[in-house]
Formats: sequence, C-alpha cells, structure tokens
Amino acid sequence: MTLDPVHVDGIARLAGRVSEGVDEDDHQNAAETVWAEFLDPLYRDGSAVLEPLGDQRRKKVPVDAVALRDPPFPTQHGLDSGTINPTTFKNGLVLDVSQAAMAGVPSDLDLHRARTIVMTAHSNDDTYRIGQEDWTMHDEGYVRKRALHAPRVDRYEQNVVHALALYLAESEHALEQAGIVDDLLILDGPLYPTGLLKWAERDTALADLLTEDERPRDVVENYVRLVEDFVARDVPLIGFIKNSTAKAITQAVREKTNAPWANDNAFFQRILARRDDRGDLKTDALTATNWFRSRVGTDRVLAADGDALGIDRTLDPEAYEVTFFVLYDPRDDLCYRVEAPYAFTEDENTREALRLQVLHDVAGEQGPPLAVAKADELAHIDRQANEQLRRRIERELGSDRHREYDDKRWGVDVEELV
Repeated sequence: MTLDPVHVDGIARLAGRVSEGVDEDDHQNAAETVWAEFLDPLYRDGSAVLEPLGDQRRKKVPVDAVALRDPPFPTQHGLDSGTINPTTFKNGLVLDVSQAAMAGVPSDLDLHRARTIVMTAHSNDDTYRIGQEDWTMHDEGYVRKRALHAPRVDRYEQNVVHALALYLAESEHALEQAGIVDDLLILDGPLYPTGLLKWAERDTALADLLTEDERPRDVVENYVRLVEDFVARDVPLIGFIKNSTAKAITQAVREKTNAPWANDNAFFQRILARRDDRGDLKTDALTATNWFRSRVGTDRVLAADGDALGIDRTLDPEAYEVTFFVLYDPRDDLCYRVEAPYAFTEDENTREALRLQVLHDVAGEQGPPLAVAKADELAHIDRQANEQLRRRIERELGSDRHREYDDKRWGVDVEELV
C-alpha cells in the first residue's frame, strides 16, 4: 500500500517542523568561515593534520573549454574490483568473492580480459580448512585466483570477508598489471584501503586484527608497494572517490567552531557551489579546491609520523602521505575526492597536471573518468551473475544460503537464473 496524499502532506509538515531554526545562510556562512580561517593549516591536538599544498584557493573552469583541451596524460588506465557481497551459509561459512579488472584508454582487449579473483571465507568451525590458498591460473593464464581463510572474529564477519576480498583482489591486480601503465593509473576508490584502515576506529577486536594479523596487514602492504613501484617508474597514480562519506575534517573542525554539515563532502559542496542572484546553481563551470596534504582520520596511518602498521617503507615516509583535492560538478550536484601520494603532488607541475586531467575527464564524461567507468563495468558482478554464482557455490559447499525474510521480500527468483 502506498502513502495517501494526506499522509505525504503530514510527513512533509513534520519535516518542516524539524527544519525550524535551520538557516541555510548560517550554514553557508559557517562553511565560508572555516574555509577562510581554519584550514591553513587545520590543527588537532597541537599538530597540523591538514594543510594546503601551495596557495589555498578555489578554481573555476568552464565545462566546454576544459573538456576540449588536450589531456595532460596521453593514456590512462583505470582499476576497479567488484564483489558478490558477503553471503552466509547454513554450515556457518561466510563468503565473499571479488574480481578486479583494469581498463585502458585507448582500449586494450587483452588487458580487459585479465582478472584477479579472490574468495575469502570465514568459519568458527575448528575443523574447517581451505585446501589450497596459493594463487592458481585459469582462462589460458588471463585469470589469477585464490581462496583465503579470513581471520576468525566473533562479530563483523561479513565486514572482514568483504574488505579482504575486495582490497586483496584490487591490490594484487594493480601490482600484476602495473608495468602496462605508461602515463597514469586511476584507482576506482581511495589511494589506500580505507575499508580496512577503518577497523582501527570501529572495534577493539578489529583494531587488534589490523595490527596483529598478517592477512589484513599484507593487503595494506600491497598498496605501499604499489606506490613505491609507480614512484620508481615516475608514473603517477591517483584514487578517484565517487562516494566519499569521510567525516574526519568535519570532526576536527567541530572541536574548534560550528560545523553543521553531515560530512566533509557536504562542506566542500557548500564552498564550491556557485549560485546566481536567485539562488539557482550555475552549471557552466566545474569548480575545484587546491590540493591538501592530509594526516587526519585514516590518512594518519600512512602519515610521515604514523607507524604504517609496522610495514617497511623504502621511500621517505612523507612520500606515502595522502594528498587530495575536491572537485564539484554542478550538473549533477556531486562532489568527487581525488587522492594521490605526496611523492607526486610535491611537485607543483605534476599536481596541476593531475588536477587538469581529472577536470578534463569529468567535464567530458559528466561523471567519473572514462578509464574508471570502463574498469567499473569490467569488474562489476551484475545481479543475475551474482545469483548464479551464489547458487553454484551452494552446490559446491553442499549447503544452502542462510536466508532471511528480506531475501524473500526483495530478492529475485534464483531458480529462473540457473
């Protein structure tokens, strides 16, 4: 049964009551104050946790003009990984499967065929063992695959299997294919495995797992080695984050002054959006911040004075630090965060070339860079394939999935997909 108009009106009036006292102008003024007074640099506990690289400023570029410019990097490669999402079976196993793929612009069909596939399994059964955890080859050598036994936890099993499968597949594929990249690699997502690094903030058991167990630490180390590889070859790599929900900057600002927005992207959206005299969005230009150097939130793990989880770093520790800028596309009213290691953005010419490349790509695609969009399409496991794969796994395990009512309410008829 849908909501009647009278119900819709009533709910809308409730929302109006909730919004009483919320002044949009006050929020905008607060954002402008923070931009002008608190970020150059932003301090927390006496240390600078965020500081601009070069001058702190906002840049506006006409959409058509930047889309038609020649890109600074002649070729680009994108990398992404997708999963079937964690699945619990009646025998107690919790599994997730991830495949990673790299795309090239211009296209490279052999590269697009290559995959790295990881299955991560969790069980609280003392007798459970994975027969072989080594990498094996498939599809005439185009596919590397591996099964991994996840560390045992009493809760967050789905989080653990998902993060390990996703980031192990992505990082291994990136390292395997790194030599193909001549000009620029764009990861679909953050520069480092944020989903793993957040374990330190969620629960004591997960925090201990991150520092004491070699399996998640090995995944983080893959990203450290990836940075080292690209620095050695003088080929930049960046991370393009489409849906950033980070709150670390907002939380640090809130300790000093009013910060009423929900997260960091909401703050940057306020200071990057341009409006006319009537309050309507201007959509003729993209806007972007300068690059910032970040040691706040999960970024502090790879900061120069961070312990990097005990992982050996062969470069100057500053080289690994996360730097970023934020891009706003008014056509969709969306913000994107773009990350790169300080090893590349330390140089003004390189960081401006990277920013121009992303502005060029987003202007032309009205969304993520083409290399990222192509990698996303290659790595994505669609709903039908997802169900087919889960059904095949049921047969191999000799155990059905553990189903709940929501599976009946929202799921598809898997019998029709097999």
